[in-house]
Formats: sequence, structure tokens, C-alpha cells
Amino acid sequence: MKRGHSPETTKAKKIKTSVGLSAQENEATGGWTKVEKRKQKKARKADVQMDKQPRFLYNNAEIAKRSHAMGIDDIRELVLHVTADAPPPNWVRIDNALQIQKVVVLLVPGITREVLSLPPRPTSATSNPNFPISIPLRQPPDAPTIGMPFISSTFSHACPTRAPGDASRMHSVLSTFFNGPVSEHERRQRMLTRIASESSMANDPSRYLITLEQMIENDYPVPSYMADTFQKPDDAWVEIPQEASNILDDLKSRRNPTARNVYALDCEMCLTEDGQELARVCMIDFASDKVVYDQLVKPGKPILDYLTKWSGITEEALAPVNTTLAQVQADIVKFLTPSDAPMPILMGHSLENDLRALKICHPLCIDTALVYHHPRGRPLKPGLAWLTRKWCAREIQARGEGGHDPEEDARACVELLHRKLEFGPDYGTFRVDWESIFERMSRSTKFNAGGAGRAAVIDHGNPALHGAKAATAVACTTDEEVLAGLQDAIPSHKFVYGRFTELADTLGFVFSSPICLANSSPGITARPEKGAPPPEEPATFKAPPSADALNQALSALNGRLAAVHAALPPRTALVIFTGHEDPQRMVTLGRKRGAWEAAIRQGGDAAEKWTMDDMRSLEEAVEVAKRGLLFLGVKS
Repeated sequence: MKRGHSPETTKAKKIKTSVGLSAQENEATGGWTKVEKRKQKKARKADVQMDKQPRFLYNNAEIAKRSHAMGIDDIRELVLHVTADAPPPNWVRIDNALQIQKVVVLLVPGITREVLSLPPRPTSATSNPNFPISIPLRQPPDAPTIGMPFISSTFSHACPTRAPGDASRMHSVLSTFFNGPVSEHERRQRMLTRIASESSMANDPSRYLITLEQMIENDYPVPSYMADTFQKPDDAWVEIPQEASNILDDLKSRRNPTARNVYALDCEMCLTEDGQELARVCMIDFASDKVVYDQLVKPGKPILDYLTKWSGITEEALAPVNTTLAQVQADIVKFLTPSDAPMPILMGHSLENDLRALKICHPLCIDTALVYHHPRGRPLKPGLAWLTRKWCAREIQARGEGGHDPEEDARACVELLHRKLEFGPDYGTFRVDWESIFERMSRSTKFNAGGAGRAAVIDHGNPALHGAKAATAVACTTDEEVLAGLQDAIPSHKFVYGRFTELADTLGFVFSSPICLANSSPGITARPEKGAPPPEEPATFKAPPSADALNQALSALNGRLAAVHAALPPRTALVIFTGHEDPQRMVTLGRKRGAWEAAIRQGGDAAEKWTMDDMRSLEEAVEVAKRGLLFLGVKS
């Protein structure tokens, strides 16, 4: 039975809900007030939140618990928290983090305590050297340089940082920033995928086929029916015809693999007027380990250099040869397009170089430079000689001036793949559960919200090494080009990275490349292009710059940083870090140690002996070189 209401009760309720309205409004609305819709209330609340300015606040209590200064990995995780799905860091608090629209990260080696007139590192046991340092607004009267007015006026504190490495060497700052461990969720997903792959393709070489994404990333000549990313430079190129089945689907699913022949391929080149041209090609059948094709090739243009030291090719060997590239292509195409069997797989080490030398586009490839890992992780690639020594316990490419033997290199690839099949996909890998920050960002709904998830890398040298997964990668040769690239990229990208190096060059900091070691081990660097001479030794150290030269570099950098800041839209986080300090003493001692160790291995005597005092000096120099500074801010 419904309970009724008396007219007096109804009138009382109308009056109660109408408090604050005038008599005319009560009469017009019948005594009822209009309640705001929930969407309108949320919109007003969002407007209030938008009025709150994001900011960074250091947590000294957490910093005090650490035995070392903030690491480059801490900077990486902070950036990933703001842009993607990383958990919040405990050493810094971010007020109104959701209001940050973009993140711009600048690596600027050379900004030191002396440049900013900061006090020296405390030496007292009771003082913590890792606390953020207050930046003075003005230079002291006796300051030797003009300093960095932009830094002083934009940031309140400089947070000490520490580059990665061990006691006797400093590792790559860029590699550490751009690569990190995958999340727990992604690790579980990868494990499930790996288990499924192992159960369906236990001993099938096709499980190690590189994906289309890997082919594009590593500059393979991709067939046009797979992707429209490779433009054939001339008519001499040959494309292996497409199979009836969809190769793209086979590569993605990796299910029900088709039994295919596998051929290991290796090429050697000579230098001609048109650059490096094919001079010899060798193919070995993976199943039988027999040579099925070995042919010297006469380059189309006059030979300028036989590159014997690296290729093994001599003038006497090529003198009677009349075989052309077109004839070799026709022979290899017969192997790759059998009439009575599925399309074979080609394998090699950095196989993209061999395919380019042959001018052949092939869809099914295995690359030992990708299925095995460099000890320091991607994007570095291990050398074939190092892989064979490390995982097969034998030496190759030890002919000295005689150069490489393509048959020897192809057999090494065969052996490496056999060991992969015998011991499983984790054999010969390092840092399996690591990935690029761009891969992490691309999976994040936060980064891709509103379709604005794009990242850009603007850097000196070859940014494809560390920015291969970014939407935009711009190679620069000067800081002015970096500035122009940053100004172009900031409006259309959610994350932008850039690096200014002029100040570091002026100061004589020799490490502006992605690799930053005191004494790198031989044989584990990225493999150079086929037939190319090894990289030159680093340049000799510069003398200390004059006051005028230093002031000029500081003034130019100050102007560029101010120009970047002016290009930032409101609520953009600006992260500047220096990475490291002067590494010259560390490098000098590291070379001395390397020369001594090499002499010992060869059974000789080094020109300079390595002593315990030298070791202590090296460790001290490494610690000094690892020091850096971090500046955090948000443009209002």
C-alpha cells in the first residue's frame, strides 16, 4: 500500500528545495530547483583542475636513503611515468601530473657545477652529496665565465646524478636512458608467447625468422609485396616472387610451420667507382653443411681497392674472372625459387648487407646478429667473430692481412643456428626482458590518448641507433640543426628528445657517441658494413679551451636552451640532464690498462706496466666521470 502525502507536506518539501530562490523564481519553477547534470559538474571540476599548475618536488627523505645519486634509469622511469604507464618514482613528487601535455628531454653534457657556480661536492661524512642543490640566481663577482642565465632563471635546483657502469668503466648513458626492463604484465605476455612458440616449433629454424618490423628497422631490402618501404635504386635489383600463401600471415602466426631449406650466405666486396661492389659470394646448405655455391664476381666498374685486409680478395684472384652480378643473381634465384619445394630461407650475419650487395629482395631471413644479443643490449649488434668465440668456443677471421673467408663466416652462422635449435631461444641472449622506451610508450593508452602518441629523436650522428622505434628520427651535424629539429618536432610530438654537444666538444669531452666506455672489449662492437675498414681510433684529446672559447660556447648554448623553452607549449615538462662529466682521464687510464692486458695475452711486455696505484686512479677517474646534473621543470 502506497503511503500518501498531504498537501501541507508537499508544500513544505517544495519550500525546502527552493531555498535561495526569489519569490518570482519559485513561482516560475513551481517551487522546484533545477539540479545540475552530472556531466556539467564533472566539466566544472575539470576546469578547476586545469587551473592547477603541474610541478616537480624533490623528496629529500627518500633521496637520503640511497647510497648513490639518482641514476640515468631513474630519469628514464620518471619520463615513462609522466608519458606512459611506469609507476610513480619515490624520489620526486609530481603535483597534477595528469595536466602535463608533453615531455621534452635534453641531454647537454658539459654543464658542470663550475659553470653554474655551485658549491663543490661535500667531503664531510655527515653531508649527503646526493641532495638537490639550490641554484644561485646571480653569478658571484669573481665567476670566471658568463655562466648559464637560462638555467639559473628557469630551474631552482640541480639534482646530482650518476652514470651507469662498474668500478673500472662507465657504460652508455644513451643506451641506459633509451632501454629499460619490460613491465611485469609484458613479461608474462612474452613468457606465454614463448611457451606457445616452443611447443609448436621446437626444432624448426623458421621460428627464428626475423619479422617485417625487424627487417624495416634494420634497413633490409624488403620485397614490395610485404611493405612499401624499400625503393629499388636501379633496374638491376631482383625481387624473389611471392608465394601463393600469405608470407606476412605466416611470419605473424608462426603456426604450422612449413618445412623449408635453409641456406647460409656470406659476401665479400671490393671498392669501385660506384662504392662497394660484390666480389665473392658463398652459400652453404644448413642441413648438410655442404657448400652449394661459391663464386668470384667481376665488379661492373674499375676496382679502386680490393680491400684485401678485410675481404680476402686479391687482384690475382679476380684477374681471370668474367662472372657478372647478373649471372650470380640468376644462379641464386634458382636456389630461392625451387619448382618442387617451398621457398627456402636465407640466413647470415647482418644479412641486409649481403642482400644489398647481391641486389636481391628476399622475404624469409634469419640474422644471427639479431637472434643473438650484444652483451650491452639493443640496439648494438654483436660481431660474428665474437659470437663464434663466445658460444662456439672457436676462432674465426684470424687470417690477419689475408682477410675474411666467406665460407668460414657462413659456416659460423650455420653453427650458431644449430646451437640455438639445440639449447633453445634463450641461448646466447642478454637482457631478454628489456625494451626501448618507445615500445613501452606505444603500448600505453596514456601516451596514445587522443591519437597524439608520437615520439621524436633529434640527435647528432645516427639517431636510428637509439631512436629506431620513434615516429621521427632526425640526424644532425650541428647544434643549430638540433635546435631547428626540436622546434619543428615539439608541436606535433608528445615526447621529444634532443642533444646539444657543442659545449662538450669545446671542453674536450670526447664521448658524444652512444657508447661511453673506459676500455671497451674487442669483438663486441656493432659489425661494420661488409668490406668496410674498422672504425678509426678516437681523436686525441683537446687542450683546455680558452676563456673566450668557453664563454662563446656557453652563450650559444644558453641561447639555444632559451629558444627551445620559448617553443614549448604550456604544461610541457622540460627535463635536462648532463649524463657525465669529463671522461678524458678515465679514457687515458683505460687505454693504458687495455694495452697492458693485450700485451700479457700475447706473451709480451707492455711499454707501461699497470700497477695497483693505476687501478685506484682509474676507479677514482671513473667515479668523477660518472657525475652529472639533472634539472626538472614545467612551463607554465
